Amino acid sequence: MATRDFSILLGVILIVVMLIIPLPTGMIDFLIIVNISIALLIILVSMNTREPLQFSIFPTLLLLVTLFRLGLNVSTTRAILGNQGDAGNVIDTFGNFVVGGNALVGFVVFIILVVIQFVVITKGAERVSEVGARFTLDAMPGKQMSIDADLNAGMISDSEARERRKKIEQEADFYGSMDGASKFVKGDAIAGIVIVLINIIFGLVIGMVQEGLPLAAAANKYTLLTVGDGLVSQIPALLISTATGIVVTRAASEGNLGHDVTKQLFAYPKMLYVAGGTIALLGFMTPIDQFVTTTVAIFLGVGGFLLDRNEKNTQILEEPDGELEEQEEDMKSPESVVNLLQVDPIEFEFGYGLIPLADANQGGDLLDRVVMIRRQLAIEMGMIVPVIRIRDNIQLQPNEYSIKIKGNEVAKGELLLDHFMAMSPGVDDENIIGIETIEPAFGLPAIWISEEYKEQAELSGYTVVDPPSVVSTHLTEVIKRHAHELIGRQETKQLIDHLNETYPTLVEDVTPNPLTTGDIQKVLSKLLREKVSIKNLPVIFETLADYGQMTKDTDLLTEYVRQSLSRQLSKQYTVEGEAMYVITVSGAVEKMIADAVQQTEHGSFLNLDPNSMQSIVESTLMEIERIQETGHMPVILCSPAIRMYFRHLLERTVPQVPVLSYNELEPYIEVQSVGVVNGP
Repeated sequence: MATRDFSILLGVILIVVMLIIPLPTGMIDFLIIVNISIALLIILVSMNTREPLQFSIFPTLLLLVTLFRLGLNVSTTRAILGNQGDAGNVIDTFGNFVVGGNALVGFVVFIILVVIQFVVITKGAERVSEVGARFTLDAMPGKQMSIDADLNAGMISDSEARERRKKIEQEADFYGSMDGASKFVKGDAIAGIVIVLINIIFGLVIGMVQEGLPLAAAANKYTLLTVGDGLVSQIPALLISTATGIVVTRAASEGNLGHDVTKQLFAYPKMLYVAGGTIALLGFMTPIDQFVTTTVAIFLGVGGFLLDRNEKNTQILEEPDGELEEQEEDMKSPESVVNLLQVDPIEFEFGYGLIPLADANQGGDLLDRVVMIRRQLAIEMGMIVPVIRIRDNIQLQPNEYSIKIKGNEVAKGELLLDHFMAMSPGVDDENIIGIETIEPAFGLPAIWISEEYKEQAELSGYTVVDPPSVVSTHLTEVIKRHAHELIGRQETKQLIDHLNETYPTLVEDVTPNPLTTGDIQKVLSKLLREKVSIKNLPVIFETLADYGQMTKDTDLLTEYVRQSLSRQLSKQYTVEGEAMYVITVSGAVEKMIADAVQQTEHGSFLNLDPNSMQSIVESTLMEIERIQETGHMPVILCSPAIRMYFRHLLERTVPQVPVLSYNELEPYIEVQSVGVVNGP
């Protein structure tokens, strides 16, 4: 344990000791000076912080200091009443020297200090803490949404977003703690008043009864000591209360309190002329001593002149010529060119007619939907979706939008914001009139209908969705379709680092030896290309650790990983309680493909003649159309040896149809063959 930590623990123990064990007067004098020093230190720190969170320990510190001061009050009261008035040098000095030995004056000064602290500073700080806590908690949802919007717009990075969210949570905790801690300050002020009254009353009783002093002597002796004790206690308490008010009323700024006060109070030099003239006029028109008023007026006038001259000099230095020179330097710097080379991973652009879709002031919730899309894909696919940059584009049609992946357009669509998209259940209702269109995510026929037909369409079995849901679904499907392009080495490294936090040994067995980050990225990309979730990274890495020593062929490693994810794949392509309807590959076709596989030092590839390839693809398409007519999802099932090559064969024509091997299905899955792929 560090020495500083030990000293804090020792201080807390000392507080308990003060409450129980009588302390010698020398120790009391020392602790009183320490109390005043701590109070001075706290108020100076509070004045030099730029924002409340820089002094986040203040609520806890406030409680400890208040407890320390109350413990000190108990010790001083015990010394005053129990040592026949011998309470130490500090209390005696405050009682005699500070107030001139006049108990009545000292008592009045003490009452004034208490009134200032209790009625003005403490009550105000308590109210500000309460309101600050309430408004901070009320503003949290809006601040969180603002951070998500900035993150999705690409204005901040993920790390900056995490820091800003953490700061918002800390602010809420801080103001909540200050709201409670300010009650201790209020209670301390009340306790100070009660302790003074107790000391005076019982001091009179002890002086007259036990010491045999006359009433006047007893009153003078114990009242002076009590007032001295009250002053040495209330002055630090007043400083702490002031520090509390400063902290809770402090807004974030670029400087400390002294910097902000001088900068903002003297921001208008001409106002000093007005104030100086008013003071001078007051001296001439009233019996107030003109020497005093004239001196103050001269100081204000000179100060205004100096500030005014300094401001003019600053404006000369900040002329537009200087700004132009700075801009020219920026244009000449290489960074200005480098920034233009930035290519965003995902861009969503829209015409000016779709601005209400993204404008929160017009009720648009596109930014919130993008946040949910990124979270949904992280849960479903296990990938970190990059920040989606959203911007308007006047080159697009008013109701048109475009989705780009790494600078290239991969999808586009058109929305009618005042309509709803309705997709037919198979039997059209002639009473529902609309504008024919194509659902952009899945290419299904649909119509745009006005709101008056919405209820009727829903009753007729149509699937009716609003424009924001249409574009959200489209964006989600596009990202899924191109997920393998979005996971690069940097994103793979992030996933590896995240896995390393919980499975360090597993990661160590896989990378950097035998597999590099690039090898792992290729495996993950191949899985995502066939819409296989990579969320179960531990299983993937276990497989890579087992087979990475045997081969560096990423295609082969991907096949091993797929077999390890058999339970996941089986669940992905089956409906609970139903059989899996599959199209199998005939033995002749499997033998033809296996014989056409060519092995090279860079991997293996399928070397099949064009006519045979065309015949196999046509046979597969015919079987897929036939099974789709029955309402079932087509799945192609083949042997593990040719699965990868058969998938490559169909990738350009039907990339959305899954190709599974027998080893990728769990034994309990009921498989029903409804078609066979035959060759030439």
